[in-house]
Amino acid sequence: MSNKQQTNNNAGRKSGTPGAFSRWMQRKMNSRMNSRIRRGDGKFMGMEVLILHTIGRRSGAPRQSPVTWFADGERAWLLVASGGGSQNPDWYANLVAHPEQASVQLPGRDQVAVTPHRLEGADRAEAWQRITAAQPRYGKYQSKSEREYPVVRLSAR
Repeated sequence: MSNKQQTNNNAGRKSGTPGAFSRWMQRKMNSRMNSRIRRGDGKFMGMEVLILHTIGRRSGAPRQSPVTWFADGERAWLLVASGGGSQNPDWYANLVAHPEQASVQLPGRDQVAVTPHRLEGADRAEAWQRITAAQPRYGKYQSKSEREYPVVRLSAR
């Protein structure tokens, strides 16, 4: 692809958002990770990963995102909307837009419908402490960001 084509493909996108190649690569990697999770391998870089099923906030199309999670009891999971950038990840915006249609799929298991709840105040602080104790890298990620990462509890319905 020429430089002119790359410029045209990325014209109009906000600073700090991924370009066309980055989005394509992310879709490929997500697809491969989702296949691994369905086969029962839900580990990535030493972290537990599940598939979060949501509905696209604009498209209305089903979305499947591999997301790291932390146990919160027997039938609840904590997710961190870090996204590695200045904005929340797309899966978070989709979850907020259509919370009633969310479900999770743990490694080698069927989908389970969930109810999301964004944690605030003391609940978030307590959950954040457990998350960063289990995976200190999240504390490092957070320290490099100007926004506070949302923490979401997904409870099985």
